[in-house]
Amino acid sequence: MTIRVAVVGGGPAGASAAEVLAKAGIETYLFERKLDNVKPCGGAIPLCMISEFDIPPEIIDRRVRRMKMISPSNIEVNIGDTLKEHEYIGMCRREVLDSFLRNRAAQLGANLINGTVYQLDIPTSDHEPYTIHYADHSNGQPQGEIKTLQADVVIGADGANSRIAKAIDAGDYNYAIAYQERIRLPEDKMAYYEDLAEMYVGSDVSPDFYAWVFPKYDHVAVGTGTMQANKSRIKELQAGIRKRAAKRLEGGEIIRVEAHPIPEHPRPRRVVGRVALVGDAAGTVTKSSGEGIYFAAKSGRMCAQTIVETSNNGRKVPTEEDLKQYIRLWDKTYGPTYLVLDILQRIFYRSDATREAFVEMCADLDVQRITFDSYLYKTVVPTNPLVQLKITAKTIGSLLRGHALAP
Repeated sequence: MTIRVAVVGGGPAGASAAEVLAKAGIETYLFERKLDNVKPCGGAIPLCMISEFDIPPEIIDRRVRRMKMISPSNIEVNIGDTLKEHEYIGMCRREVLDSFLRNRAAQLGANLINGTVYQLDIPTSDHEPYTIHYADHSNGQPQGEIKTLQADVVIGADGANSRIAKAIDAGDYNYAIAYQERIRLPEDKMAYYEDLAEMYVGSDVSPDFYAWVFPKYDHVAVGTGTMQANKSRIKELQAGIRKRAAKRLEGGEIIRVEAHPIPEHPRPRRVVGRVALVGDAAGTVTKSSGEGIYFAAKSGRMCAQTIVETSNNGRKVPTEEDLKQYIRLWDKTYGPTYLVLDILQRIFYRSDATREAFVEMCADLDVQRITFDSYLYKTVVPTNPLVQLKITAKTIGSLLRGHALAP
């Protein structure tokens, strides 16, 4: 007899958690509202995720080896010369990646439920189970069949609008809005994006983030993001990126329009009782780059590993203090990364002058090498102190030339 764990949400965070639990022989239930869910997402994943999470080649639509950073004044900086032959950024469609991760968890023994979770009843004692109320959609009906499930531990992996987070009073966070159009291009235009992704910065495309053109299987994803305060401007900003990239998108056909909230920072409480939050529900998206897929999957895996270890492979019910080990390990491992990216966003995304300086700085090969290594492998790459000093000097020089250090 093992404990029973319910994982609510079948994206990279939930599916990765369910996989670890199922492998350990723990009775696992994985809830996903829409098995064909298409999340508006740039879809970029680092090289380390492909190896670490055993992502097969067919899941990767494109292997991006070149990037263009495009400044507010349309100065283009080509990035990618520092990449080794085997290195690339993987581009995937979320519906393909998520489905693969979910199905793998199910094949390993997780019980995959096509259901919408509506309510979580909190037990009155440490020994009672949680009760999950959900609509089971396996009958093919949109309204589904109302059912309940009891679980000893619950993992909330149900995104930025997490019902599980609300049920445990995890606290609110500010969020950004991502808006994206999928555009099918003529063959010659698509060939341009064969292994190339573009990032545009400027107040016309986002006052506090960046816009992108990322290649997918048979189309490009064109989108932008901005903080909650500017969400009323999102369509205007999308028009901005469409205008900036107009020549490269000529003759394109919009095949899908998507929008989604993205957390700006972690929730105040990510573990309450025997409920833990992972992925967007916890707030694991990074500043500056807006990266979420790898950190979501990693948080789900780390949380599940903590449950396996502290429950003695499912033989005892873990406590709140047990589950908080996952949070402590997460913050220790990734806290510095989040801090640095937050600082970078505050410095470089605050005006068009600082954005010009940022793009200029990206032309430096030392900067590119460190940036790519930290993105692809999620490690802080030790550099020669002289190189660090050189990069600092170049950063300050770029800011001064762009008059970006003015208050």
